[in-house]
Amino acid sequence: MQNIITTERLALRAFELTDAAQVAKLAGDKRVSEMTKNIPHPYSEQMAIDWIATHDALFKSGEGVNYAITKQGDDNVIGTVSFVEFSNGVGTLGYWLGFEYWGQGFMPEAVNALVHHYQHKLKGLAATHFTENTRSRKVIEKLGLYYVEDTMIEICGEQRDISVHQVAF
Repeated sequence: MQNIITTERLALRAFELTDAAQVAKLAGDKRVSEMTKNIPHPYSEQMAIDWIATHDALFKSGEGVNYAITKQGDDNVIGTVSFVEFSNGVGTLGYWLGFEYWGQGFMPEAVNALVHHYQHKLKGLAATHFTENTRSRKVIEKLGLYYVEDTMIEICGEQRDISVHQVAF
């Protein structure tokens, strides 16, 4: 069972199927989905249900973990922070935040809490972002990850530039 991780302003918890409508609303915002590799637009509530349904097996296998980001005292999801993969002690970060919560320092706070909570399991971190996503780059830099390279990936038939970052502990 995933522990709840708390910070001064946030509580990170396991997702529940009842979060699906809120996830679909936030992730379905084109401003959010166009900054992620894995969220299509439009994004339906059924897609959110299907995604949430994968979390328990991922956590139990030890291959990754997803947390809902909520504000302290308010159980409504405002985003997610995750290790989309653990491989050879390296945690690959994934995250998104609802548009109305951008620019308030929630994501660096959530990512730092996740990394701190799993530090015993980590030998390093990896993360990517679209090259134009300067907000995500700032989150990654605040964690101390180093730029490795820019590369291209295909998303929905379109080539997109991404920046790769990593750090070893």
